[in-house]
Amino acid sequence: MGRPSDDVSALIAEVSDGGRPRAVARLISLIEDRSPQIRQISAGLAASSGRAHVVGITGSPGVGKSTSTSALVGALRAAGRRVGVLAVDPSSPFTGGALLGDRIRMQDHATDDGVYIRSMASRGHLGGLSASAPQALRVFDAAGCDVVLVETVGVGQSEVEISGIADTSVVLLAPGMGDGIQAAKAGILEIGDIFVINKADRDGANTTRREIRTVISMTDRTPDAWVPPVVMTVATKSEGAADLVEQIEAHREHLESSGELQRRRLARVRREIEALALSEVQNRFEQRSGGSDLDALSAQVLGGQIDPFTAADHLIAELG
Repeated sequence: MGRPSDDVSALIAEVSDGGRPRAVARLISLIEDRSPQIRQISAGLAASSGRAHVVGITGSPGVGKSTSTSALVGALRAAGRRVGVLAVDPSSPFTGGALLGDRIRMQDHATDDGVYIRSMASRGHLGGLSASAPQALRVFDAAGCDVVLVETVGVGQSEVEISGIADTSVVLLAPGMGDGIQAAKAGILEIGDIFVINKADRDGANTTRREIRTVISMTDRTPDAWVPPVVMTVATKSEGAADLVEQIEAHREHLESSGELQRRRLARVRREIEALALSEVQNRFEQRSGGSDLDALSAQVLGGQIDPFTAADHLIAELG
């Protein structure tokens, strides 16, 4: 259940005025629970969005995403950045909640008032992201975060969805897992702005780096296009994290100077608006007919009386 409207206004004010952790956590909870007050929250945060640089971190299970995220947070804090972390976890099949908790994976930063960490359940959403993620990012943005890290579940080829929500997409690979070849096959090269070979102290790390660099060099690019760098890290020792921060900053500068940052953000917002509009149409249809119209039309299509396109036209007409 949501709180009264005046409490939501107070929470928004608290988030905008220094980003108090309790208020940040409460607003994200309301968003994740699809509270009826989500429209008020969205409207209240609208003027505060667009400042944070959103960095997506993805990769196959076992490459060390959580450890790498923690190391990156430390390097960003050392550089004076205020950081938000949205860790999208697998959903519990029983409760729909996140299986992994933020305190478990981010113990080193739990007491840092310059870091906001939130676990969010994917709840079965394809691509390893939650449908509530865009609004949650706005809360971090309004709280004054310079960088927001979005760590996804990492579910194979569906992980390309991260490119639709991030300004910079970081793809983690590891030696000995066949990731170099898999990246070329799975379309991951198209979404990776920065590639990270984690566990670089293991045998095969240099081979994986050569594989990635070779495939990158074979990709068609315009002369002024960004060429994804390959960064070597050992996240458990925080080695290479500062180099990764430098590459993230370099990519942001490139996005801003080329106009690509604006283009990516416009495309992101467009997708969000389309998704919300489609969801609203579905909700209105269900509230209006309770599905009875759809059942009747389905029977007519099955009986050969009308075709599916005509049935769809009838549904849309009923919505007015």
